[in-house]
Amino acid sequence: MEKTISVTVNGRVQRKTVPIRMLLVDFLRDELGLTGTHVGCTYEGRCGACTVVLDGNATKSCMVLAVQADGHRVVTVEGLEEFANAPGELHPIQNGFWERHGLQCGYCTPGMMMTIFDILATNVREGSPELTDEAIRQSLVGNICRCTGYSHIVEAVQSAAAQLRGMDPEERAAWFDTAKLEGTRS
Repeated sequence: MEKTISVTVNGRVQRKTVPIRMLLVDFLRDELGLTGTHVGCTYEGRCGACTVVLDGNATKSCMVLAVQADGHRVVTVEGLEEFANAPGELHPIQNGFWERHGLQCGYCTPGMMMTIFDILATNVREGSPELTDEAIRQSLVGNICRCTGYSHIVEAVQSAAAQLRGMDPEERAAWFDTAKLEGTRS
């Protein structure tokens, strides 16, 4: 059985007919070619490599059916570039990972970045992108990295938070405004 769904992914409205049991991660990877979203735990929701932002919340896309995303907004790691003010500009999260070498093999990195997107977006909405190392580690418990001891990842998040603190509030908020992507691209 199939169903036609309409999902806004990284600012593009995607209308596709999919099997009703297709997972969101498979929809993103196989139907849309967004292969930055990974599967590391055989669809058990344990590793976090498949994390995307669904309507503003970090979500493990291997635990959501594509039909459940019908009518919703999804941001993947590829979509971080859509928040940039200029071509080639890195999102503060990407910049933090680049500056602090917050990855080794890189397999878990997209899921980590999208979880961090949610964490920092929440803090920006609450008025402060300030985070303790312990709060960062606690926020990342659903994301497994087998290559690092997480210290460079924590440093990457702190670097992104510091970059955000240096911005005025409107500029800071714009980096996380998923609504601005709504239907902006075709």
